[in-house]
Amino acid sequence: MIATRVFSNAQEKQVAKVVAGKRQANSGATAFDKGDVVTEDFCIECKTQTTEKASMSIKKDWIKKLKQEAIGIGKAHWAVAFNFGGLGNKENYYIIGEKEFKDLQEYYRKEED
Repeated sequence: MIATRVFSNAQEKQVAKVVAGKRQANSGATAFDKGDVVTEDFCIECKTQTTEKASMSIKKDWIKKLKQEAIGIGKAHWAVAFNFGGLGNKENYYIIGEKEFKDLQEYYRKEED
């Protein structure tokens, strides 16, 4: 059986590449390196499963903890990146807060003008 960490590492590397971020080694294991991936503005927590699934449960505690970690490392924004499991899964989805969503909406409106 493949260790869970293999799946997590693969997702974290892929997210870091897509968002031009830096993967945090042993994220959560130290008081300093928080979040799985960090960018200039975002602290990102990655969540995956070892087998491909049709659904994924998102826990409120993940978001609550991530918000605090983002503040703690001086990041203005946070996101949870998740996929539906499996090593070959290359598509991630991102959960962001309402403020970030409103900012994104505004950005798209300006781009259309």
